[in-house]
Amino acid sequence: MKRYLAIGFFAIWASTAWAAVTSPVNTLRAIRALDASQARQELPVAFEATVTFFRSYEQTLFVQDGDQAIYVQATSNLELLPGDRVQISGKSQMGFSPYVSSSNIVLLHHGVQVPAQLTTFDDLLAARYDCRLVSVWGVIRSADMVSRNDVRGPNLPMHRSVRLQVLTDGGYLDAFIDSTDAPAFERLIDAEVEISGAAAGSFDGKMQQTGVQLYVPTMDSIKVLNLAAHSAWSLPVAPMDQIISAYHVRELTRRVRVHGVITYYQPGSGVTLQDGTKSLWVSSQIRDPLFVGDIADAIGFPDAHNGFLTLSHAEVKDSHIAAPIRPQLVAWSQLVKSGKLFDLVSIEARVVTAVRQATQDEYVLQADGQVFSAIIRHPTSVDLAPVTPLPMKTFAPDSMVRVTGICVLQDSNPFNTEVPFSLLMRSFDDINVVADPPWLNMHHLTMIAGLLLGIAIAGGVRSLILSSQVRHQAIALNQRVQAEAALERSRSAILEDINGSRPLNEILEHITGMVSFKLDGAPCWCRIDDESLFGCCPADAHHYRVIQEEIPGRSGMQTGKIFAALDPLSAPTLDESEALSSGAKLATLAVETRRLYSDLRHRSEFDLLTDIHNRFSLERHLDALIANARKAHETFALIYIDLDDFKLVNDRYGHLVGDLYLQEVARRMKNQLRVGDLLARVGGDEFAVLAPQIPGRAEAEEIACRLQYSFDAPIEIDEICLQGTASIGAALFPEDGGTKDGIFSAADEAMYVVKNAKRARMAASTEV
Repeated sequence: MKRYLAIGFFAIWASTAWAAVTSPVNTLRAIRALDASQARQELPVAFEATVTFFRSYEQTLFVQDGDQAIYVQATSNLELLPGDRVQISGKSQMGFSPYVSSSNIVLLHHGVQVPAQLTTFDDLLAARYDCRLVSVWGVIRSADMVSRNDVRGPNLPMHRSVRLQVLTDGGYLDAFIDSTDAPAFERLIDAEVEISGAAAGSFDGKMQQTGVQLYVPTMDSIKVLNLAAHSAWSLPVAPMDQIISAYHVRELTRRVRVHGVITYYQPGSGVTLQDGTKSLWVSSQIRDPLFVGDIADAIGFPDAHNGFLTLSHAEVKDSHIAAPIRPQLVAWSQLVKSGKLFDLVSIEARVVTAVRQATQDEYVLQADGQVFSAIIRHPTSVDLAPVTPLPMKTFAPDSMVRVTGICVLQDSNPFNTEVPFSLLMRSFDDINVVADPPWLNMHHLTMIAGLLLGIAIAGGVRSLILSSQVRHQAIALNQRVQAEAALERSRSAILEDINGSRPLNEILEHITGMVSFKLDGAPCWCRIDDESLFGCCPADAHHYRVIQEEIPGRSGMQTGKIFAALDPLSAPTLDESEALSSGAKLATLAVETRRLYSDLRHRSEFDLLTDIHNRFSLERHLDALIANARKAHETFALIYIDLDDFKLVNDRYGHLVGDLYLQEVARRMKNQLRVGDLLARVGGDEFAVLAPQIPGRAEAEEIACRLQYSFDAPIEIDEICLQGTASIGAALFPEDGGTKDGIFSAADEAMYVVKNAKRARMAASTEV
């Protein structure tokens, strides 16, 4: 009996425990109360709430119930409106705070939008009203149209929306609203408004908050308090060198203090501090001795620079207590997700190449089939004078190395799938060989192939020489009676070949054959400047009496020489000299005609100033690349580069300096490209790159990033120091354009997006 009672009590307890585990969390308040470990368990949830914002193509849904609200990653075909009452079933997730992932949303009924809570920037930054519908007062500083992909499928159209940058009493926030009415928002620039929307934060790859965002349901959610007195476009034009007079900042940001271990130090630029899984870039102009591995404190002002959480205007105090951080060994896939931002990491990769630049050394490495850079900055002295860097460590191509450094990214948006990254090394000790390259690699295979090809060519040349000897001897024996007629026919044929399309090597062979015929079959050959040899040169030529004649060029410089090997016992004759002189004149005509043709062809395909491909050549290669890509179903990239403010260089320093500037820029960009990439000048200050066999957008952006490196170091021309910049946009075939005009337009549009973003940032920084 006791046994059965025990079994019964156990069954009751087990069923109760199972129900407790599997029963869904059924209120917003309970979901928001979950801690991080609970939310990550993907607990079942089921609750009712009211819609405050819904964007189906982005799977973004905010709902609210009373004073509780939450973000839902919603997969639904419903067209939900603000005020709709819905029932949501899904699973708990954890980001900055708990949220819900759901593909089961039921519309209960339509209703009225919940009232917005008037709040402040400080409240939003502290996440006191996270995900709730709020109102805030501010001034609209900018209104930009942005395009967003539909996450529900790659073939769905792009969606246009507006991003408003709003200055509040406390700081800037970004407000997003779906609209294509650009003129309506243009009229709101500098207007005082009360704007309502679902409160959210912007985050970096470590889910650290870097700013504030509002998701605005409709245009009715923007209430104009005071329009600007005048349109911003009616302002008088200000001289570019005097715009600083409009600059004004009222700074109320509070200073903070952080504590950690120094993992990187660049005097005059900043340091990185790491504390466990947390790391931070500290921007400081300090040049005092600081030691990597020491515990340190930093004081400064919190800032979010280009989406990166940083400490700016900082001071750093080294405790001189060593507690070095052990770098974490990671894979390439971990670094591109931006979750290791500013962390000290190690990764194993193969060496592609290494480049010493004016201010830094860069190693281009490959891991998991993907390319990234490891960079070490050159040191400077206390008085900012450059210091001669240590000799650069060199590695054989394909060597496996372990590199350690601080992970820095171009973009810290955690919602991007892959983000290009680089590693900042502290010293050359941070890169070391762990495995030599395999012997049977591409370099050795190329050498073997070259050797075999050389042997084959040598055999072919020798065979050709022997064949030529036999042929010329037969001609000398069988056609001596018709010698003059044959020589005239031969000379006429050579002249026709020179004026035709016959290859130069065949024409020179013909010329040496004609001279040999005149000399009764004596071996004859010629050698051109590039050491190319044509004709019949006997292996034992030193046993002959060898005569020679220079082949002059039209410029007066010697082009080469023509030789004949005669009987060593024979006496020199006038016929010998005339035969060689006739052959030399024909050789001059052949070589100069072919060089003129090559020069004209080069001029038609290459830019005369920069000696890179011109637009005609680019379009011809692009047509061929499109045809091959369609057959092989391959992807390639067209990258458009527009030099910023190049006209100022011409206007200020003259066209000679401008030409030298363009030549240096072209040289630098060409050095950044892969073998097989094509760089062309398509306009005065516009360039383009054709990058074949690009797997995806990340690789195209990587090449664009490397092109940006061309402008890191100043360009010095006749004691003039120019700091160049460029706007670079990339487009993929066939994703962004399936025709020549289509991909040209896409690359040009991508470049102008970058250029306009620069102008917007400059305008924003100027207004601030």
